[in-house]
This record gives sequence, C-alpha cells and structure tokens, in this order.
Amino acid sequence: MIQSAAGPLRKMLLSQAVRRAGQFHQLDPLEAQRRIFRELLETATPTQFGRDNSFARLKDLPFDDAYRDYRSRVPIRSYREFMTDYFYCDQPASTSGRSAPDLDNLTWPGAIKMFCETSGTTAPTKFIPFSDQMFAENRRAALDMMSCYLAANPQSQILNGKILYMSGSTTLTRVKRGVWSGDMSALTLRFRPWYLTPFVEPKPKVSALPWEEKLQAMAELLLRDDRIRVISGVPPWIILLLKRCLEIGGRPLRDLLPNLELIIHGGTSLKPYRNEFENLFEGKLPHLLELLPSSEAFMAFQQSGEAQMRLTPYYGVFFEFVRFEDLDGQGKPAPYADAIPLEQVEIGQRYAVILSTCSGLWRYHIGDTIRFTSTSPHLIEFTGRDRFLDKLEEKVTQGEVEQAITNLNRSGAWNVREFMVGADIYKRRHQWVLAVPDEVLNSNDAIRVLDATLCELNADYATFRNQGRINAPDVMLVPEDGIYQWSQAERGKLGGQTKIPHIDPTPDSSMIASLRNFHLYSGLQQTDSAPLQAYKNYQNAKLA
Repeated sequence: MIQSAAGPLRKMLLSQAVRRAGQFHQLDPLEAQRRIFRELLETATPTQFGRDNSFARLKDLPFDDAYRDYRSRVPIRSYREFMTDYFYCDQPASTSGRSAPDLDNLTWPGAIKMFCETSGTTAPTKFIPFSDQMFAENRRAALDMMSCYLAANPQSQILNGKILYMSGSTTLTRVKRGVWSGDMSALTLRFRPWYLTPFVEPKPKVSALPWEEKLQAMAELLLRDDRIRVISGVPPWIILLLKRCLEIGGRPLRDLLPNLELIIHGGTSLKPYRNEFENLFEGKLPHLLELLPSSEAFMAFQQSGEAQMRLTPYYGVFFEFVRFEDLDGQGKPAPYADAIPLEQVEIGQRYAVILSTCSGLWRYHIGDTIRFTSTSPHLIEFTGRDRFLDKLEEKVTQGEVEQAITNLNRSGAWNVREFMVGADIYKRRHQWVLAVPDEVLNSNDAIRVLDATLCELNADYATFRNQGRINAPDVMLVPEDGIYQWSQAERGKLGGQTKIPHIDPTPDSSMIASLRNFHLYSGLQQTDSAPLQAYKNYQNAKLA
C-alpha cells in the first residue's frame, strides 16, 4: 500500500495487481502440487531427513510412484513426534522442548534462522521452523491475495492507505546469533520489507503494550487516522477493537470509520461471530476476506464474490488429506493412515490436513480440518481443529458446536460473544460456558437451541440423547468478556493471535472446569436474577 499512490502511480500499481491476479488464476493446482512435491524432495535430498528416507531415489520417480513410496516410508507425525525423532533427539528429555531446537541441515538445507512459537493448550510451547524460503512464500501469498482483491475491486482506495495489523506478542527471543523465535506476527513485523513500514500500524511502541492498553491505543489510533482502510486479525479481537471504538466515539461505526474498506480475518471460524459483526455495522459491513494462515504454512484465502476460501497449493507446501472418520479418539491419524493427495479429494468430505513444507516439516499433522465445497476451483471451509466432544462417545465436531452457537445467535435475543464447551463425565452431559452482554437471559432457551442443533447435525448425539446415555446440556452464562478475563488470569493469554478453544482439548476436561470455577469462585457468574453486579464489583475491587 502506497500512501501517495495517486494518479499515474496508483494506476501503475493497480495494473500490476490486475496482471498478478490474472497470473494467479491461470495456475493449475494439481500441476503445482506435483511440481512442489518434486522440488521439496530434490531440495531436501542432502539433509539428514532426506538421507533417512531415500529422497535421492524418490525424486527421480514419476509422481504416482514417488508419492506411493514417500507415503510408505515417511510416517505422519505430530509435533511431539518430530521433537522426539529429529528436533531434540540429541537432548536430554528434561530439557527437550524448552527452547527452539538447533536445526542445521537436519530436515531442511542450511540453518533455520526463525522459529514461530505457538503455545498449545495441552502441550508445551511449539517451535515451528520458519525458513527463509517459507517467509518468501508467505509474502508471495499475501501479494497474490491483495492483487486478487484489487483486481475484483478496481475502485478500492487501500493503495492510498494503511493496514492495522492486530498482532500477537511482538517480543522476539534471541536463540543464538542470527537465530530468533517468537510469535508469527512478531517475526512478520520484524522482518517485513522496510518500504512497508510507513503503511503498517500500530508502531512498535504500541504493539509492545499489554493487551488492554494496546486495545485502547489501537482504537484511538483507528478513530484518529482516517488513512487506515484495512484491519487484519482474529474475529473476536477485531470485535473487541470495534466495540472499543464505539465506546470512545459514541456514534455508529460507519460514521466513525467511513474509510474502513476491508477486514481480513482468520485463525478461527467467523460463523459464531457473524451476527455480532452485522450488529456492529448495522448491516453495512466492509468487505470481509477470510484467510487460513498458520505457523506452518499459508493454506487458503477468500476472493471477492466467493462464499468460501480457495485452497492455495502454490506456496512451498505439499498437501495430503486424511478422512475425518479415520482419525482416532484423540483426533489423530495413524502414522500410515490412508492419506490422499489434492487430486483425489471429494466434495463434502471433511479432512484432517497433512503438510510437507519448505521449512522441513514432513507429513506433519497440523491439527486443522477442512471441507471441500468445490474442486473447480478448490473451495474450502475451515471446520475447526480435529478435536471432538467425545468424552461420552458422541464425537461431536467443532464445526457442529460452532453451528449450534450460530443458530443460537440467529434465534433472536442471543448475542454470544465467546464460548467454550466441554464434558461433565460424572453427570454425562455437555457443559457450555457462554459469554453474553448484560441482558437478562434464560439459560433454558440456550439449552433448547444448542441441544436441538446437535441432535439435528450429529446422529450419534441424537441417538445417545434419545437413549438417555447423554443428558441435557448445562449452560453457564458469564459476562461478555468473562472468558477473556479467565484466559488472561489462568492461561496468561489474551489478544493478538491467541485463540479461545471452543472445545475443551484437555483429556480430563480440566479446562472447562477451570473456566467454570473461575467464575463460580470469583463471583463472576452471571445469573438470570443478577446478571452483572458481582462481576462489576469484582472489576471495581481490582481497579481500586
């Protein structure tokens, strides 16, 4: 984005974007996948991983033969298995995983100089290798995404403005000389091209603030700087930013932010939050573009006029897919599960995504699931993490859980801002925690809608409910930022790229128990008779 892009300069940049978008639309995804597969094998042949798995022989075979042998030689691995087998294989178990590994010609040629830190809910911090080539591929993907947007919206003014990037922590850790680890957004911001710096907000001083202060500063900046035309972030945090703008400005958002043209969102499904976006903008939404990024790879982005994202198999990643039904009870595929390449996927089938990348991850189980809605082009919808509500043998999916919340928000009085669901094994029921505004609501209404939706979407759940093997769900209502308060207090995580798990991922349901107990014992629980007073007293006591 070029602030002074007026007249001839803007015309030139738009022309380049249209040309780049045209080149993108000419790409053949299946041919690209075959090419990338061969390039990955060729590049990694001299590495330890390449030698261990005979890449020198595989790279010269026809694709079908090479892929068949590759699938039989290389098991599907989780992060923990990469830790054990390669990343920390020479370190004592007591120190393994406490800092970024030293990767030099191990699974990818040369030394890995950047690591994306991602904190799991049930695992220690993951240090995902982020090679120079992957950095370049992600930048190419971002340029293609914006070029496609500009080609479809030639009257767009974003070339004359700025982007507000709602990053996570901007703190980087110096692993050793020339090697850094940190949040993906921190790496992206630190090592972005110098010429983009004037057009990206907020500046480092604001980005480094604690979340609540940063939120306030970003809202004030957004209201003050009418050159900000794009917001990029995770849906719930974008909503908090927009709500803060409303609180400060006291007028409708379309009056406060008349130049806001585009919201780029990703990291979690928009479905449960769509109703809130509609309400905030009174039905007159800016353009919305969804993307599917991760610390491991850039996977998909939405184009103007299309309802779903397009898979983008062009950026240094070879994709494989495992049928959702073939995952085990923990949502994991077997090491040699029946995976398929892109050319064999089926419309309507839900898949777990397996990646081999130009950062040296090989047949890596990323933990995300998608469903194809078209194969020409390859349109997908993000269906959540490959976790289930399965403690009662029901295998309810994250997509079904999010649809239940979507239906609740569409039913009239409800406006769920955030939520989590887990299992109460002793009482054989689901436990929902719903964060809602301070209207007086009846939790029985929520129970009815949530229960009916899951019965409609999930045959096992419906059968178990009819048989009495699963009881009616329990719903706890908490203030609209009650889940965020818990996340900050108990997990030390809030804002930026942090996501609230919508399904409790812990094996013993300890996360949903922690959330409920936080509200029960701190006096934060919202009840039908006293919706917010206890919570306000608690907040005032903290501020005093």
